Amino acid sequence: MIMTRAQSAILPAALMGCVLIVILGVFMSSQMQIPETLLQPAIVNAERSTSADPVQPQSQETAPQVVGEAKAAVPSGNEYPRECSVSEKFPEKVMKWCSLITHYARENGLDPNLVASVMVQESGGNPEAYSKSGAVGLLQVMPRDGLAAEFMCPNGPCFSARPTIQELKDPEYNVAYGTKLLAGLLGKYGDIREALRYYGPKDVGYYYADIILTILQSYQ
Repeated sequence: MIMTRAQSAILPAALMGCVLIVILGVFMSSQMQIPETLLQPAIVNAERSTSADPVQPQSQETAPQVVGEAKAAVPSGNEYPRECSVSEKFPEKVMKWCSLITHYARENGLDPNLVASVMVQESGGNPEAYSKSGAVGLLQVMPRDGLAAEFMCPNGPCFSARPTIQELKDPEYNVAYGTKLLAGLLGKYGDIREALRYYGPKDVGYYYADIILTILQSYQ
């Protein structure tokens, strides 16, 4: 095949154009980046797979007590009416905390005299009370640290979800937590004697509950 002069001049130009297009394509592909939005789902899924909430172990004393713990709330620090609905027959050391008892007993649907009776038995009104088993404060709540940390359940420390000793030494915090705990047990069982049974020491049956109810009957 014989090419004309015009055709022979066009061919090198066409080849050069093709070469330039190929070079430009390679250069552009090397500069491309994957859009960030395409990477986000993979990152989110990786986070979810490694950040599952740990399962809290149940209390060694009783599994139902955890129901109360889950609902327990600390005081907000807001002011409230300093009323007293506790019987004046209770000891002076307990009556000192009358407004706290009244406020948090009402907030949790409990009889203030019942909460005062628990306080008589547990601490006698001493906010620094610390039992041989590690319970702390006015209503003798088991904390997550101190002696209580030695109690182990199948899944780990029995009281890992509880407040610290320092927190429970605060009178208002202790009364707020203890009354909420007791209210949670009452809500579960629907019977105050049964609720007191699980609030108190393990493996004593209704002994503890009957002591509290006897105190209540004596002072109200």
